[in-house]
Amino acid sequence: MLSPDLISAIKDGIAAMSLWELVAVILALAYLILAMKEKISCWYAAFVSTAIYLFLFWDVSLLMESALQVFYLIMAVYGWWQWRHHADKQQDLAIHCWPLKTHLIVLASVGVLTLVFGYGLAQNTGAALPYLDSFTTWGAVITTYMVTRKVLENWIYWIVIDGASVYLYIDRGLYLTALLFMIYVVLVVIGFYQWNAIYQRERHEHLES
Repeated sequence: MLSPDLISAIKDGIAAMSLWELVAVILALAYLILAMKEKISCWYAAFVSTAIYLFLFWDVSLLMESALQVFYLIMAVYGWWQWRHHADKQQDLAIHCWPLKTHLIVLASVGVLTLVFGYGLAQNTGAALPYLDSFTTWGAVITTYMVTRKVLENWIYWIVIDGASVYLYIDRGLYLTALLFMIYVVLVVIGFYQWNAIYQRERHEHLES
């Protein structure tokens, strides 16, 4: 259970939160729900929410998270383009899985980048929680790319990243954003089952054709 001090701090943080954080949270939630439904409009919500968070994270010394938002802005445009124009000449950009070898390479890469950038931030900047900040940042980079390509396992990655982000945002006093990511953890589980159902149906239809 949450301690009385933490509950009090959360209440104070929510009372003091900016209108910008509220708008960013609403749009970020809209992005995830729309992405779960494979709606291309999710990328519009992602772009605006990301633009707001870029400045919010910088203001609370989450330097890697702030830099991540620049990547998110680019990925919002890229994701919109991919979903709209059906990359790789597919009639539709279908939900698919990556092989185990690819996942092992990704996990190893995120681990190395976390250590390198976390150490760099700890030694050269005043960044808060440099290693956790680096982990959530680099994990989100690859996982966001997975969403743009409709890789099924992106939802599993998000469970870990969003869970770690909850602690990060509570530590920085972004309580509404921390609450958003608690909701995200639940929604990404639902998102996985929704996308998996679509994947299995389309796979079955492909085998029958």
